[in-house]
Amino acid sequence: MTTLKLFCKIPNPLRIIRPAAVAALAAISVVALASIFGRLSSRVLADTAPDWLRAAAHQTLPEYPKDAVAVILLDEEQTTVKDNGDIETRHRRAYKLLRPEAREHYGYAGVQFDNETKLSFFKAWTITADGKEMELKEKDAVEFSLTSFEVFTDARAKGIKFSAADPGNIVGYEYVQKHRPFVFEDDWQFQSKIPTRRARFSLQLPPGWEFSEYWANFPKQQPQSSANNFYVWEVENVPAVDVEPDMPPFLTVASRMDIKYFPREPALRAKTTGSWNDIGVWYANLTSASRVPSPALQQKVAELTAGISDPLKKMQVLAAYVQQQVRYVAIEIGIGGYLPHAAAEVFKNQYGDCKDKATLMSTMLKQIGIDSYYVYINTERGIFVPDFPSLRGNHMIMAIHLPPDVPTANLYATVDDPQLGRLLFFDPTDEFVPLGYLPSQLQQNYGLVVTSDSGKLFLLPTLPPATNRLLRTATLTLTPTGNLGGEVNELRWGAPAGDSRAQFIGSSPSDRAKVFEKFLGTFLNNFTLTNASVGNLDQYDANFTLHYQFIVQGYAKTAGDLLILRPRVVGEKGSNILTGKPRKYPIEFEGTTLQSDVFDITLPAGYVVDELPQPVEAKCDYATYKSDVEVKDNILHYKRTYEIKGVVVPTEKLLEVRDFFHQVAAAEKSSAVLRRANP
Repeated sequence: MTTLKLFCKIPNPLRIIRPAAVAALAAISVVALASIFGRLSSRVLADTAPDWLRAAAHQTLPEYPKDAVAVILLDEEQTTVKDNGDIETRHRRAYKLLRPEAREHYGYAGVQFDNETKLSFFKAWTITADGKEMELKEKDAVEFSLTSFEVFTDARAKGIKFSAADPGNIVGYEYVQKHRPFVFEDDWQFQSKIPTRRARFSLQLPPGWEFSEYWANFPKQQPQSSANNFYVWEVENVPAVDVEPDMPPFLTVASRMDIKYFPREPALRAKTTGSWNDIGVWYANLTSASRVPSPALQQKVAELTAGISDPLKKMQVLAAYVQQQVRYVAIEIGIGGYLPHAAAEVFKNQYGDCKDKATLMSTMLKQIGIDSYYVYINTERGIFVPDFPSLRGNHMIMAIHLPPDVPTANLYATVDDPQLGRLLFFDPTDEFVPLGYLPSQLQQNYGLVVTSDSGKLFLLPTLPPATNRLLRTATLTLTPTGNLGGEVNELRWGAPAGDSRAQFIGSSPSDRAKVFEKFLGTFLNNFTLTNASVGNLDQYDANFTLHYQFIVQGYAKTAGDLLILRPRVVGEKGSNILTGKPRKYPIEFEGTTLQSDVFDITLPAGYVVDELPQPVEAKCDYATYKSDVEVKDNILHYKRTYEIKGVVVPTEKLLEVRDFFHQVAAAEKSSAVLRRANP
């Protein structure tokens, strides 16, 4: 599947580095870092490890699961806030490596920084199982840019490869960052993919300052405090997050504490976003001058909408232009992580990131008399929560205020609000999702609508299953030797169309047959693709079509005078996500969908039906499935309908969904038995 550039990265407002910095660096480019670090020499010194690392190394550990590759002995963050708003953060982390696989993700110490953040200290150490101590200093680190795909940013990183990162050894690092944030907001993430023995967060605030905290996926802990506005939170023996298939995003299930600081001085107080409305007002003020049109922009809008009287068609033309003609390029320096470039500049350059595209689209809409708003959101569902307003978003879309004469019958992403009226949510960055639809990850997700003087959190709509449609029809013929051949036609719209377009557009024309072959290879053996084509590939607002023909050798199994075949030839709706040990976390489907299959298989002459699968009808609160097989006039007719109605399945409903998928899996594997009438 092609990875889509659906969003721009808006940096964390207060602290760029994350507790999982080493894993993040490894994820950026494990191979590249390994090749760079491989040229560095380890420095070995005696008695150089700090006392905190030695203490972590000598503590008694509980028994950990056999598959744990490492354990976090200590994860400590010390945050000191000064009267002028400057912040200094000291981070200490220590691991015990348990298995050789730990080298890949925990064999590096890493820290990120940018033009607004000064890295004043960075060291790493190793304590071997036999007590030898090794030290690496900042000058031993490798510095590199974090630029990715079409993005230019001032975010950089330094990484150190631990000396002797071997099982049984202790590795640790410490760094200090100094910076002045745009807003006073932070988070303490103390749960990882490996167990944590001890985690500690300390906060020193100036006199008269206050704070508020929000605990996610963990009971609220009261801090140890002193009279001088110093607070300490500490947790112990935090288990690892078990990664499960189709689980919600990691940050939504991992334990953390979010925290806000409230200064004493009114001038600094404006940098604390205490409510969603505060965030909206702050962003509205920040972007107040961004949507000013240039004469060239106004002329382009006039050209694109010339001869069109229907407001909806005008909107569609402008949406297609911004999505498909304006290239995605992000240039984010300092406040540029939040502040979009001016609409006139984006239009002139013909490139921009998500907030730039939203700015351009909003400015163009204004030229035809239609108002619109920024919508600040995170592409990972569950990061934004109503109870704790935050700047943890990573994407910008928009809400279009629909005029009274615009019908909403096919504008499925519309919400009717008592104050703001009819709002159509739209992502001008995602070129594969036309106006009226929403990318799956944005549905049932909270987004902040920013008006000129306020901010209001909205739960974006979940589109009906019928908007994400797949209809597959097949006409096939079975031979007496069990070979199966014929043609299949697919009609896709909504999410299935967008996903397929991304696959085929991401492949060169000469390689597109391989996309078909990879799909068929999931269900068939010994097949030959004889013909394949796609329709409406570049017409993103039209239904996407697939046509392919194939021959399968020995599809039906022979047993004496019997032929045994599976009526469900291609496509599979069953799932094994609930097999094995009990799950800890909810299931999160990609989105709602309605999918239908109709297969007609002409049977070989001289064969009669000996046995057919029974009709199956399964249902739960989140999905339905129905299949039926019959034979008429020597043609086997197979029909199947599969519908996903909900997106997130809570843990208390998992047994219901498991039973549903068990029934589906059994139906998908069922076979028809044909018998030769005259042996």
